[in-house]
Amino acid sequence: MKILKAPEFSDYELIDSGGFQKLERFGKYILIRPESQAVWSKSLTDKDWRNSADALYKLNKPDESGQVQKERGNWVKFNDNMPDKWFIEYNLGQKPLKIKLSLTSFGHIGIFPEQAENWMFIEKSIRETGKANPKILNLFAYTGIASLVAGSAGAQVTHLDAVKPVVTWARENMEASGLNDIRWIVEDAMVFVKREVTRGNSYDGLILDPPKYGRGPAGEKWLLDSMINELVMLCSKLLEPSKSFFVMNLYSMGFSSLIAENLIRLNFGMEKEPEFGELYITDQHKKRLPLGIFVRFTR
Repeated sequence: MKILKAPEFSDYELIDSGGFQKLERFGKYILIRPESQAVWSKSLTDKDWRNSADALYKLNKPDESGQVQKERGNWVKFNDNMPDKWFIEYNLGQKPLKIKLSLTSFGHIGIFPEQAENWMFIEKSIRETGKANPKILNLFAYTGIASLVAGSAGAQVTHLDAVKPVVTWARENMEASGLNDIRWIVEDAMVFVKREVTRGNSYDGLILDPPKYGRGPAGEKWLLDSMINELVMLCSKLLEPSKSFFVMNLYSMGFSSLIAENLIRLNFGMEKEPEFGELYITDQHKKRLPLGIFVRFTR
């Protein structure tokens, strides 16, 4: 089991964490967002946080009936020049990737910086396949940074997400980064994978980032706890037996990395255990903020 620190990059910084919040810099803008894992105290004062922040994401409270409003929360801007959308850059040694960020109603902004550790793994694994244009499938692909990393490394990328606006967002990132030829699919992940297995298709790399709960475009239901084992089993039939790689992230609270390790080792019939553990980011005050678990391997 490993505990891996996400590598730093110039357009992101975790300034402080605590009090169930995190203070982060994305490019030239500083945001305050909720963080359920930050159970400790802040190192800076509330005044320091407020004075440095350009915007705060505020969770909505339940109404008198106990129901939360339709929108999970809203953004409060402290800086009149704070835009709703802007771009940052991520450089992995090739041409910088340009990533659009947006103040969404769910508090997400289009990037999970801790995944920089897995982006490095993806780029390295693609190079080590020795193939000119390896085929990569990215499931639950969100705004597509892993897809951009894979594409910039020379892979043929299939990017799948069930939410059409998110796929459109990912396409904007591709175009802004000067890339092309990523295959875009708006579909339920389980439906797509089952069809690929039936057709006998295969991939040189699989990237998965499944949420705890989700809905497909045709109303299909995704429940992580009850469906992840079947999905991983199907993925084992899609991955090439050699010169290939697999990486999966899990953010669900209560999920141990040992669960992820068991899922992969048993479904892929591996004799040696895959690499697995936690990802974290360190703030300026040396507090380590855990941000999900991972499992990955090459073969």
